[in-house]
Amino acid sequence: MIDQQSLDVFPRSWHVNVLNAPPLIAPARQYTYPLQIAGEEDALARGALQLLIKPAAGGSFLATCALGFVDPSMPSGVFSCPNPQHLCAVAGGYAYLIDTANPRQSTHLPLKPVVSIHTSADHALLLFAGFHTLIAWGPDGLAWQTQRLSWEGIRITQIEGNLLHGIGWNLMTDRDVPFTVDLLTGQHQGGPFPPPAPPAETQRN
Repeated sequence: MIDQQSLDVFPRSWHVNVLNAPPLIAPARQYTYPLQIAGEEDALARGALQLLIKPAAGGSFLATCALGFVDPSMPSGVFSCPNPQHLCAVAGGYAYLIDTANPRQSTHLPLKPVVSIHTSADHALLLFAGFHTLIAWGPDGLAWQTQRLSWEGIRITQIEGNLLHGIGWNLMTDRDVPFTVDLLTGQHQGGPFPPPAPPAETQRN
């Protein structure tokens, strides 16, 4: 399902049409994501999210974003980004960050799959949750990535002030454990993988 309500969380300089079928007359500029990388040669065989994108300057272009997974529970949608010229396309759990002014410049997020997408307008962050970690995308690109927060599955419960609250699963106890992430740094507290304690200060004689 395409989440159209997500388009206008951040200001954007582009317009997009989500296509149900390839256009009868395709634009001259066409880009396929992911770019040619090892292990993704057959990505398009799973299907694709096709977008007709009109940037602030220059002609429209067709973006074909390969589905990561065909499971309907995996998210798909088009999201505005903290940088007005960037567009985020999520296709079956694969997230692509596209620079609409230069579509050859794109980032395929390493979270495979992205299982949920969140925003913090106050911190100018687009947040991606995978099964184990979180990634934050800011105006200049990647802002931070957390350390591991869960053995399998992350649930974000609240964003309050500078803190993101969530729950991760602890395999050893078979329990959900709360954690918090500092939205300014990506550092976390709690969870089944708490960060190591800082080294004790050397005592002076």
